[in-house]
Amino acid sequence: MSFVHLHCHSEYSLLDGANRLSDLVRKAKEFEMPGLALTDHGCMYGAWNFQKMARKEGLNPIVGMEAYVAPGDRKERTRSGQGGKSAYHLVLLARDFQGYKNLVKLTSMGFSEGFYYNPRIDRELLAKHSEGLIVTSACMAGEVARHLQAGNKDEAKKDAEWYADVFKDRYYLEVQGHDSEGQDELNKMIFELADETGLPVVATNDAHFLQADHHGAHDILCCIGMGKNKDDENRLIYDKGLYFKNHLEMGERFPGRPDVIENTLKIADQVDLRFEKKYYLPKFPLPERFKDDDDYLVWLTREGAKERYGDPLPEHVVERMEYELEIILKTGYAGYFLITWDFIRWARDNDIPVGPGRGSAAGSLASYALGITNLDPLEHDLLFERFLNPERVSMPDIDIDFCFERRGEVIEFVREKYGRDAVGQIITFGTMKSRAVIRDVGRVLGFEPGETDRIAKMIPNAPGQSYTVEEAVNQIKDVKALYKSEERVTQLFDYSMTLEGLSRHASVHAAGVVIAPGPIDDYVPICVQSKGKKSSDDETGPDIVTQYDMNCLEDAGMLKMDFLGLKTLTVIFD
Repeated sequence: MSFVHLHCHSEYSLLDGANRLSDLVRKAKEFEMPGLALTDHGCMYGAWNFQKMARKEGLNPIVGMEAYVAPGDRKERTRSGQGGKSAYHLVLLARDFQGYKNLVKLTSMGFSEGFYYNPRIDRELLAKHSEGLIVTSACMAGEVARHLQAGNKDEAKKDAEWYADVFKDRYYLEVQGHDSEGQDELNKMIFELADETGLPVVATNDAHFLQADHHGAHDILCCIGMGKNKDDENRLIYDKGLYFKNHLEMGERFPGRPDVIENTLKIADQVDLRFEKKYYLPKFPLPERFKDDDDYLVWLTREGAKERYGDPLPEHVVERMEYELEIILKTGYAGYFLITWDFIRWARDNDIPVGPGRGSAAGSLASYALGITNLDPLEHDLLFERFLNPERVSMPDIDIDFCFERRGEVIEFVREKYGRDAVGQIITFGTMKSRAVIRDVGRVLGFEPGETDRIAKMIPNAPGQSYTVEEAVNQIKDVKALYKSEERVTQLFDYSMTLEGLSRHASVHAAGVVIAPGPIDDYVPICVQSKGKKSSDDETGPDIVTQYDMNCLEDAGMLKMDFLGLKTLTVIFD
């Protein structure tokens, strides 16, 4: 019998999960598992890349998250749950595309409406967005589990029945196969509750790291996240069993209960999540005299070309212009050009310095005619195909330079035009690079800052000559000697090698902006960026940030652009 992990954390459970997506997929394939779930804490940061990787390796990707559920109203900032908690845990898995869309809505609203320590949802949202979701009662921090551990069996039963009623035959009580204090007792109580209610039970392992010998490195990672020293006795220490177990290890944890293992396979068999490749472009508001985007773009381009080259247009200009327009219209990107033309025109009309154009967009005569760029591609013999290739259809990519001090005004114009909930900035993730991970791990292990700084600087990181920690240990004589010099230093390097490259924090891309046809969370998950303390008359709220990065957004068919703020433009125009 096989097994499918349905409760699994990656590096995107930031500073809590130590699993790289590629390692999880590789391990699941090595164990001959038919599928794998990703259930990071409250977010879907890694969901898109995960489903691509899993599908490529022949695994059934189960996109999910371990949600935080408020004890009452998500908008109330209180600790009213069992044990004074601000939220309970709950595992949500997308059974199909509708389930995925509901998952996107739930994580997004957790950030935008329910954030209190963590992105929280509530029962109102769960009931509203229940379709297509499979739900399990989660870990010891789950709602049912909290009540059982507190001796409130009736409350636990009532909670389980509520979830079972909302999610019908898609709700499972969850038992876990590790040695956390109280886990075995909780499992017994969950089995008893299942017997009383007739609810099915499923086994998970709440995997936070890949293999058993990674427990020490994971412990260091958690210390980094909590700002604790490893010697601090008053800190959370995870169980050693929270690694990615195989089916034999999981079966051994539940002797006589093959049903809880079989149920993982039944759940995986239900999941069929597929994405249709399509692009989501916002609708550009047209003047009444034009019937569609194509009609308006052709007119604007021809009129703009006359201003650039004179009227009548030279034959070679007409030939190039008609060739480009044919490809633009054929690929369906007329709206993209109109949107870009519009906000660049607005910026220039409002005396906001705009750059002349950069990258492959400078090879487009249509862009030049529209005033998107100010470089004549014919004069400089630039190729249009580098920008938009009819043989390899992909979204055009126009990077626009604005005055550093006034870039925000252009983004605000776009928000006002297309809707504040339809325009957002793009997430990016800072990773634990070689020198940084040495310093982080060294602090947790009690090294003096000067000592870890000296060790970190032994690892080259010049452009084109950067080394990973492992490469430095294996290839640089002085580092190799230091590695073997004493046990505490060896430990520093070993932990650093295990953790290097993991995502450490989320931030906002310096230039990326996404524009959707409607609310962004109709298409991809979002989080929010606080703008700090707001004035009493500021009702705009925090800025929207996508949970997917630039590459994932492109794969998902979203319109993304780079609004680059250049100080040089500011200086030139001052």
